[in-house]
Amino acid sequence: MKFVSAIIKPFKLGDVRETLTEIGVKGVTVTEVKGFGRQKGHTEMYRGAEYVIEFLPKLKVEVAIDDNQVDQVVEGIKKAAGTGKIGDGKIFVFDLEHVLRIRTGETGPEAL
Repeated sequence: MKFVSAIIKPFKLGDVRETLTEIGVKGVTVTEVKGFGRQKGHTEMYRGAEYVIEFLPKLKVEVAIDDNQVDQVVEGIKKAAGTGKIGDGKIFVFDLEHVLRIRTGETGPEAL
């Protein structure tokens, strides 16, 4: 089993969710996060004053999947979240040792 965590631009969430649903992913967790990478933030003007925005708003999309879905999920997120511009985000893939569904007690792939 694998755990995929992707940092994406907020306006791409609908496309990513739709793609993951088409692939057959049964559950997704989305968290609002802030951060920076190579973008290093930006400056904005508000009522004549300049403000430095160091941490940019992003979304973290997390899914737990079977090993055989990894390539499809990673490629799907890449295509759905990509704009070709700086700040599109990152995708991280981790090994998932153990999963337990609290309600039923199921473990392993059955719990996904």
